Amino acid sequence: MNSKKVAETLGVSIDTLRYYERVGVIPPVKRDKNGYRDYRDRDLNWIFLAKSLKNAGMSVESMIEFASLAQMRDEQDVSAAQKEVLNEQLDQIDEKLAELEKTRDLLKYKITTYDNHLAKFRSGEMNDDNVEKLWIKDSFKVDKGDK
Repeated sequence: MNSKKVAETLGVSIDTLRYYERVGVIPPVKRDKNGYRDYRDRDLNWIFLAKSLKNAGMSVESMIEFASLAQMRDEQDVSAAQKEVLNEQLDQIDEKLAELEKTRDLLKYKITTYDNHLAKFRSGEMNDDNVEKLWIKDSFKVDKGDK
């Protein structure tokens, strides 16, 4: 498959494909007799993985490390090192997801309790010195009195 078709299929630019190969994010792509890149399914898998890992926040350096390890596979067993790179990224994603869930819960809580808190401020029941301490709450579940 040529570069244009791969770019269309995977939603990346041709420049990105060339960059990924040049810096080592993906292994070198075989060339046809005219010197044009001839992408195979394995190459598309690498590009798809790189795009997914990039979207998940993995650094280019970590992606290069992973791809470099894959190319050493014939020389030595590097599967443990590859899995470690992937596990580190998974841990980072899990941390981000936990933080996003906490923020999502906070937003849902603020939306649900917004009118009630506004009414308390307007009535004088709540003021700048007497506010809810969001930073010390263990969770943001809505109490019956907060609705």
